[in-house]
Amino acid sequence: MADIISVFEHDSKEEKYHALYPQLEALIAPESDLVANLSNIAAALTEVFGWLWTGFYLVKDDELVLGPFQGPVACTRIGKGKGVCGTAWASGAVQVVPNVEAFDGYISCSSYTRSEIVIPLFKHAEVVAVLDIDSEKLDDFDAVDVRELSKICRLIETKWA
Repeated sequence: MADIISVFEHDSKEEKYHALYPQLEALIAPESDLVANLSNIAAALTEVFGWLWTGFYLVKDDELVLGPFQGPVACTRIGKGKGVCGTAWASGAVQVVPNVEAFDGYISCSSYTRSEIVIPLFKHAEVVAVLDIDSEKLDDFDAVDVRELSKICRLIETKWA
């Protein structure tokens, strides 16, 4: 049974994250299936923040392969070190891109994307997936997003089988 994600529209970004986090914890706690949990997290983030695209790419056979997401059709496979997602995978570091047109080697999956954030997820110190979020707004991601989305990714890692 699905829960309703509840945050106040007038809240600040930080307040929205703080209201959302315990709801995500409760949502994924009883569920052991990774795809189900990633799907619900992508849906909840999209519902709360209204980003253009929110989803996961999973490391499979030396590529990032499209996983659960919310938004328009996306790139299916991304090579290590390619684009923003592949760079996050190769470096193991969060990537914040205020203007995707200024990112050397950017892979355009949607012409509407203006800014992007990608956070790697780890298992045994190896990147196993990335959370990728695209916005139609320039410079839409900041230190609050880095901190809070990283915290959500650490929560997901606790459920990784």
